[in-house]
Amino acid sequence: MGRPLWQVKILKKFYKNSKYYPWLLKVPILTKIFQDYAKDDKIFYLTKDRVIKVNQSIDKHEEMILPSKIVEIFIKRAKYLWILNECFCRDAIKCKKYPIDLGCLFLGEAVLDINPLLGRLVTQQEALDHVKACREAGLIHQIGRNRVDAFWLNVGPENKLMTICSCCECCCLAKISINAPPKIKAATKKMPGVEIEVTEHCIGCGRCTQSICPFNAISLVNNRSHISEDCHACGRCIEICPNNAIKLNILDTKFADIIIKDLELIMDIG
Repeated sequence: MGRPLWQVKILKKFYKNSKYYPWLLKVPILTKIFQDYAKDDKIFYLTKDRVIKVNQSIDKHEEMILPSKIVEIFIKRAKYLWILNECFCRDAIKCKKYPIDLGCLFLGEAVLDINPLLGRLVTQQEALDHVKACREAGLIHQIGRNRVDAFWLNVGPENKLMTICSCCECCCLAKISINAPPKIKAATKKMPGVEIEVTEHCIGCGRCTQSICPFNAISLVNNRSHISEDCHACGRCIEICPNNAIKLNILDTKFADIIIKDLELIMDIG
């Protein structure tokens, strides 16, 4: 049985007060619970397609699957697809920058137990249209196994619920991860084989530090943008830079194959 609406409303109020997360994660017993809960999770943040398209660091784009295709591959494999009526995070925080009605897409048998008041079953084409609309709105795809979603939706089994979120800086996983211990942070990953680099063209204008990065991974150091190891290579800073001073380096064009194989090992959505 899916989670009742009154409980969802309580969870949203808790998430709205994310300023308390750093304090909660300093409580040893809570940290252990969170670590045990997240240990089997694996969620990949996908670099935006448009960032890869404008980058000229590789010679054979035709041999590389764009990140959005990873999402489409799993949509076409899934027997059951479910779209939430609204984004939990953007609705809780009352986001003004991105559409609240572009909710998460869930794949797999577990969606059949989601409270029907929260969303609806959709066709494959509806799901494909939905993720396209999310990309056009400027949102970032993340895909994988997230036990937090199985918990708040109150569904299972967890390996039969794949999450495809389309996120902005309101993202719940990012907000939790920013202050989390390494074992909790490890559940959220950037695409393998890519990195973001600040070039010599950076003039330290600070535009990329103004609520752009979901993980707060970019800051000004000595009047120059600095990207920390918390970067998930989504590419939003590249898009926003007025001087084209941030670039994406593709170190392995087979990143899609790696992600697909990793998720196949822990998910069953057929």
